[in-house]
Amino acid sequence: MPITEPLFQQDAYLRQCTARVVEVTPDGVVLDRTVFYPLGGGQPGDTGVLRTPDGRELRVVDTRKGEGGRILHLLATDATVQAPAVGEAVEAALDWERRHAHMRMHTCLHLLGSVLHYGVTGGQIAADKGRLDFDTQDEIDKERVSEAVNALIAANHPIRSQWISDEELDRQPELVRTMSVQPPRGAGRIRLLEIPGVDLQPCGGTHVAATGEIGTVAVTKVESKGRRNKRVYVAFAGAPGSA
Repeated sequence: MPITEPLFQQDAYLRQCTARVVEVTPDGVVLDRTVFYPLGGGQPGDTGVLRTPDGRELRVVDTRKGEGGRILHLLATDATVQAPAVGEAVEAALDWERRHAHMRMHTCLHLLGSVLHYGVTGGQIAADKGRLDFDTQDEIDKERVSEAVNALIAANHPIRSQWISDEELDRQPELVRTMSVQPPRGAGRIRLLEIPGVDLQPCGGTHVAATGEIGTVAVTKVESKGRRNKRVYVAFAGAPGSA
């Protein structure tokens, strides 16, 4: 079992939770459970606050992975002197609007990858935009790709996750689209994100429940970043859907 239980893996819509402080280190506060997603897979670490029973509200400016299944909550410089004590109970609360934007964009990038059938060599997510790098020399039509991605969004496909073993993934190498980074092995199981009929691949990030929640997007730019590397940028073009 990990030191920190990653509640976001089971329910990405949890905005807060009660937890107990396990460790306080120079690198951050470790809790026994958390709703905070740590930096990884191109998705930024969550921000928010830790609230203590005596009324202190400590700002979390980033979340990172630590060793041995630890999740580190990095406090603002002026909050470190007030860091909670080991064993203390806290409430961990997300900056929800920022996280939800990451969920929408991360799911959008899965749709982008399902439209462009190339190996993925990199990616990055922000609250208002994102990008994927593809291993190809082909020309990419921004308008055609935007139309195809928005059609998948409008179809409001459901999104779900499942778990498979390391051995099962080894027998299905075609599931791994990323060329530069492989899914972490050794924990005994790997999480798959599935958009039925659209996309199925390993992913530990947070996602919306249906594609309609993403809202309208636009492919804003395509750049050549090497002989065989096309960088495709996508941004939100409207309000999120109501799904």
